[in-house]
Parts: sequence; structure tokens; C-alpha cells
Amino acid sequence: MGEHRQTYNEEFKRQTVKFAQEQKQKKTMRDIAQELDVPLSCLHQWMTQFREFENEPVASEDRVRKLEQELRDLERQLKVKDRKLADTEEELAIVKKAVHIFSRPRP
Repeated sequence: MGEHRQTYNEEFKRQTVKFAQEQKQKKTMRDIAQELDVPLSCLHQWMTQFREFENEPVASEDRVRKLEQELRDLERQLKVKDRKLADTEEELAIVKKAVHIFSRPRP
């Protein structure tokens, strides 16, 4: 005989997705599905259907610190490149003046 398929109401699906979002930093989707005795494929489907980003956990402090450090490094690199660009533009202006001066016909 055929297997009886479990059906879940929409409220259960929404609560499951919310729980999964809150636990995402601590557990894998597979662990959550096993804990709730729900097929992993269903959980993935429900996540796609009912996911709400305000239920996502805030990034961990380590991740925030790492991103802030990365941002500082990139800002520092940008300042160096801006300085190099300004120097190059100044050099170009000098070369243009020199070309203009030396390309004049001599009397």
C-alpha cells in the first residue's frame, strides 16, 4: 500500500521557518529538519516560500568585527589610490604645460 503523506498547515510552516531562521547560526538545516521531524526538502521549500528577513539573526560580533576591519583596509587602499591619482593628474598637467611651452615656434 501507499505511504500516508504528512500534511502541514500554513501556520506550522510559518512557525517552522521562523524557528529555522532563528537557529540558523547554531544548527544546520539538516539538523533542524531532523529535530522537527520534517523532510529537509519541505523545509527548503518552506524557507523559499515563507522566509522573512526580519527574523534573521543579527550577524555575530566576530563577523561584524571582521567586516569592519575589511572596510577599514579597503578605505585605506582607496585613499592610497586617490593620492596616486591626484599625483598622476598633477604630473600630467605639468607635462601638458611643458609640451605647450616646448612646442611653440622659436623666434
